[in-house]
Amino acid sequence: MAISSDAEATPPISDPVCPHCDGVGYYLEAVPYGHPHFGVLFPCECKMAEKEQRVVAELQQMSNLDAFRDKNFDTFNPNITGVQRAYERAQRFARRPQGWLVMFGNYGCGKTHLAAAIANEALRRHISVLFAVVPDLLDHLRSTFGPSSEKAYDERFEQIRDAPLLVLDDLGTESATPWAREKLFQIINHRYNYALPSVITSNRKPDDIDPRIFSRMADRTISEEHVLIDAGDYRRLTFEQRVQRFPLPQQRRRYQ
Repeated sequence: MAISSDAEATPPISDPVCPHCDGVGYYLEAVPYGHPHFGVLFPCECKMAEKEQRVVAELQQMSNLDAFRDKNFDTFNPNITGVQRAYERAQRFARRPQGWLVMFGNYGCGKTHLAAAIANEALRRHISVLFAVVPDLLDHLRSTFGPSSEKAYDERFEQIRDAPLLVLDDLGTESATPWAREKLFQIINHRYNYALPSVITSNRKPDDIDPRIFSRMADRTISEEHVLIDAGDYRRLTFEQRVQRFPLPQQRRRYQ
């Protein structure tokens, strides 16, 4: 008689099978012949959940938010002169992402920090978000034309323009090529036409932005107001200067 080990006797642990479709991913409705749904395959909720997870994972990967994980409302210092209004406006937008939030300001004034804080808060609330620095976004989109690209251009472009929440950082610093201007306009125009929630930051003057794009940014029906952050370059301060001039509260209430 052969003696089997405990490891051999223990059946392998398999992933649970979906009770609705038995793991197939699709199902047929029990309807009579002649019904519009007769013979139609419908995607199961498990398949739709997998697709949603893939979309969120792809957005997170393309957003490059890993480099901005520490940029949230808890780590932003609202005591700096000139940032309080922008800080409060960004918090309101993060709680209810609707319309557009446009923030202008010089280098190092906190625009990117607030934009990333909104994006991170959206992810915490399970809202799909795409965060991108505009020049990097266009480079990424351009790369999909290459033969070695794993994703088709049309699919990537649609993913960008239809993101549930799009955060565009550093508008106006992109290459001024006709292709770049046209692609950026197509993205912004699409989101404008469908009033999709968007956050845009820029250190440029309005005259330096494509007038077609700025016209849409200035429309008060979609953008409540433009927030001007009138603060100095925080990056130029030493650590001691930051603590001395802008001490963070000892205990800050968790952002709700």
